[in-house]
Amino acid sequence: MDTMDQKQLDDLAIENFRQYLRIKSVHPNPDYASCVSFFRTQAESTDLEFFVHEFVHGKPVIVMKWDGTDPQLPAVMLNSHMDVVPAGEDDWTHDPFGADMDEEGRIFARGAQDTKQLAIMAMEAVRRLKMRGVKLRRNVLITLMPDEEIGGADGMEKFVQSEDFDKLNVGFELDEGPVSPQEEYAVTNGERSSWKVKVRCRGFTGHGSMLVPGTPGEKLRIVLDRFMDFRQEELDKLQQDPNLWMADVTSTNLTVVEGGSALNVIPPEMSAVFDLRINPLMDFDKLEEKIRQWCSDAGEAVEPEFLAKQDKVPTTLIGEDNKWWTAFQKATDKLEMKIKPLILPATTDARFIRRAGIPALGFMPINNTPILSHGIDEYITAASLLRGIDIFQGVLQEVANVL
Repeated sequence: MDTMDQKQLDDLAIENFRQYLRIKSVHPNPDYASCVSFFRTQAESTDLEFFVHEFVHGKPVIVMKWDGTDPQLPAVMLNSHMDVVPAGEDDWTHDPFGADMDEEGRIFARGAQDTKQLAIMAMEAVRRLKMRGVKLRRNVLITLMPDEEIGGADGMEKFVQSEDFDKLNVGFELDEGPVSPQEEYAVTNGERSSWKVKVRCRGFTGHGSMLVPGTPGEKLRIVLDRFMDFRQEELDKLQQDPNLWMADVTSTNLTVVEGGSALNVIPPEMSAVFDLRINPLMDFDKLEEKIRQWCSDAGEAVEPEFLAKQDKVPTTLIGEDNKWWTAFQKATDKLEMKIKPLILPATTDARFIRRAGIPALGFMPINNTPILSHGIDEYITAASLLRGIDIFQGVLQEVANVL
């Protein structure tokens, strides 16, 4: 690789970030071909091995590899995803795929926080370490997934189940975490599981003037009360304990209500859909029993249907018994960073890694920044990107050298 001074390296990192942001890898038709071409070029310029796997046609999984001095040791994996959610151009003050940079150094684009910056931070950190002649003991893998925003079933889930993944001998993974609006950085060691429950209430139907027991509306009221009472119980826990945050409890939200076709007809069926995000410390079996009991309380012909039912996601051990955590914390201490371990409220591709028995942390090396992932005018600053590259260098030199 050619030698560059600090300004040239910084300019290159910012330009690469903006170029990546301009690729419209947005659902429902993400441009993955341009992502593959972009990262192939980056791998060549950084002298990294480059692989593309497709477990589902049109959904590439990218792997870039930097060999360590002891490649038999389990590798360190730095993961992010290429896909981004849609952005309504009329709502934004900047082109969501223009990667505009203002006078304050804010770079606006869909994916600026979720999670295109992570790939660039990893790439540029490796570039700088290699230019300085640094050798790491373990292999470093930079991976990019195609479908995290729509569940990860065709990307990370199939990747982890493949022989290609087994051959990489992954020992530890860093994945996405939340941007921090405060000084301290969030580090996630687990995440909540998502359940989508549809409750169908069937009952008496007839003219809207009749007053008889057993209508779907009566039953639905009881179901709504039970779910909303549970919601309030969890909300009370959150509000009464200042040491808790959103992911330390289970959230419940009513998202869809259906039923009825005429203003003067009692419908034969009404239904409601609830979105639950379940804390991993909760007993999942007991929660399901509760839901079924709530339906029973509402009367006959009230049935729950689990439209989505994620298994409990294992958490990664935080403490001295986990050498990866110890190494990670050593790096952040050296960098004088304040970190706070948390459970992530939502889900990421890291859950597939943890289910495979591999420790994983969610980490976004960006602080003092408003959380705008999936939001309007999503941005990070150029300074935070460059700071993140420095942080990644420090973290890699600890976790990729751990014995």
